[in-house]
Amino acid sequence: MNWLLVVVGAMAGAPLRYLTDRSVQRRHDSLFPWGTFTVNVVGCLVLGLVTGAVAAGAAPSGVQALLGTGLCGALTTYSTFSYETLRLAESGARFFAAANAVASVVAGLGAAFTGAALAQALWA
Repeated sequence: MNWLLVVVGAMAGAPLRYLTDRSVQRRHDSLFPWGTFTVNVVGCLVLGLVTGAVAAGAAPSGVQALLGTGLCGALTTYSTFSYETLRLAESGARFFAAANAVASVVAGLGAAFTGAALAQALWA
């Protein structure tokens, strides 16, 4: 049954990623890949929150499969982050490439820790 939960979560996460990326990127006239940055940070926050809720016993393990693996797995994208960072560096926008790499790692980890801490505060 877990595989079905992963599939259902991914069916929601993939279009959500695309629509969010396009919506956010359209609002910024910048080389920086704000759309990908946004979906990755939001996905890290949701994953931290879901993982914390499951660890605290506030949510069943199926929620981890549905939202953690399925939704967040399809919502976030390491490959696009890597590709966009490489393209920025190749096009001479090295500052934006470095900023994307550093900000994505720092913000992603911060969001995951924040989600887990929020879950701890709510359910532990």
